[in-house]
Amino acid sequence: MTILHIDSSARTQGSVTRDLSAGIVAKLGGDVIRRDLTEALPQITETWVNANFTPADDRDAAQRDTLALSDSLVEELKAADTIVIGAPVYNFGVPSALKAWIDLVARAGVTFKYSETGPVGLLEGKRAIIAIATGGTPVGSEIDFATGYLKHIMGFIGIHDVEVIAADRVMAQGEEAIADAKANIEKLAA
Repeated sequence: MTILHIDSSARTQGSVTRDLSAGIVAKLGGDVIRRDLTEALPQITETWVNANFTPADDRDAAQRDTLALSDSLVEELKAADTIVIGAPVYNFGVPSALKAWIDLVARAGVTFKYSETGPVGLLEGKRAIIAIATGGTPVGSEIDFATGYLKHIMGFIGIHDVEVIAADRVMAQGEEAIADAKANIEKLAA
């Protein structure tokens, strides 16, 4: 099995989601492709959008260069059987670094396509496990805009087998929330 392990916490030390995502990867075992989003990804720009919507065979060298990082990120997704994402909830949503990654991999004609009935994901047959941690936001509540969004994005690109390991309300529940999440990791099937 090949795992794409993505961490998006700005904290490299003491991060609950980094700890949880590492625990998930260790539990699953296999080959690991590592993507740490503390190394900032670029935001999409007009140049990127224009290159992306130019048919691949018609792109010039500059357009191919513009899309090179995005192409590489998509290849990481395609190579993985399982995607493990460590995602803290910042201000009720996903970190901007994770949003930048999503913008670079959610590409019409590459990871999804449009049909007469709407969008169809092209990355079928994969599994995603999302390690979420929040300070005070209850996961799955009406103020949690991260968990549902990430599940939706995974489905949008064709990944419908999505599990969430949550350590929510860590600032209120402390070690109990983390212990519960770690117990859920132990229940994961490889």
